[in-house]
Amino acid sequence: MADKPEKVEEKPPEKAEQKAETGEGDKKLSGPPLTIFYHWCKACNICITFCPQKVFEPDRDGKPIIAYPDKCTQCAFCWTHCPDMAIVSNEK
Repeated sequence: MADKPEKVEEKPPEKAEQKAETGEGDKKLSGPPLTIFYHWCKACNICITFCPQKVFEPDRDGKPIIAYPDKCTQCAFCWTHCPDMAIVSNEK
């Protein structure tokens, strides 16, 4: 008897491929990369001055705001040098 060709089913794309197509799975978070506890911050501006990516800008009180969250590389300078421990990373 003649062999029948096997029916080949299309498999759904792997999860990694789906993430690549949808943009999911990137290192960046959907929310802000950092949390600033403004009630702890004394506006010393260490984070604003020394951030290598210039992520922060001062608000009207001189406290840091995350002006450019996409530039944050999680280098840890801001939260390790903050004397008030007012900055924490949101990356797990």
